[in-house]
Amino acid sequence: MGVDRRRRCGNQEGGVTRARAKHGRVGSAKAIWKLTMAQRVVFLDRDGVLNRAFPEGGTTRPPMTLDELELLPGVPAALERLRAAGFARVVVTNQPDVARGKQTRAAVEAINAKMCAELPLTDLFACYHDTADRCDCRKPKPGMLLAAAAKWDLDLPAAFLIGDRWSDVAAAAAAGCRGVLIDTPFSSPERCSPDHTAADITAAVDWVLKTAAAEATGRTAAR
Repeated sequence: MGVDRRRRCGNQEGGVTRARAKHGRVGSAKAIWKLTMAQRVVFLDRDGVLNRAFPEGGTTRPPMTLDELELLPGVPAALERLRAAGFARVVVTNQPDVARGKQTRAAVEAINAKMCAELPLTDLFACYHDTADRCDCRKPKPGMLLAAAAKWDLDLPAAFLIGDRWSDVAAAAAAGCRGVLIDTPFSSPERCSPDHTAADITAAVDWVLKTAAAEATGRTAAR
């Protein structure tokens, strides 16, 4: 069963691109069956969570080329733990430098494709708008999460999102998910209310798995 590579946000051309993930066989009947049955997902921001982000001008910027792409410590192992626990792993990333003319869409898509080929990701959604575009996909709006949920039949109230910015946590809340904030000097935690704060993706996944296990135990005990 084939899967299209592009998903648009509303009627705005080129709003969201969905990258094909090698791991988990996106689009296969087996992958769809597993996700439909499990309906559990952890959404992940990209820059600063999965790969290194570069401090610049009081904020951070993404890698501009494949040569700058550097996975953060513990990322492959953390994603493998989520996969083993039955969670879909869906990246939702803002890439406004395309709209700002600082980076080409082709460069972003090349980076996304490499990450999907090397990491056990289920899917990847990218928004290329800037704030002025007033799109529905750019975080803190929940458009990318809602699009992923519609595609994969995901259970949003049981979902988690791991991000390093206030806008990630706000998008999670808007979609009815729980947000885990990886605290950095650029997170602006005062602008959001995370369900948990962690030092890195390893600690974030520790909390997600512990929370999910406790909830499963509670449901079993209540039967």
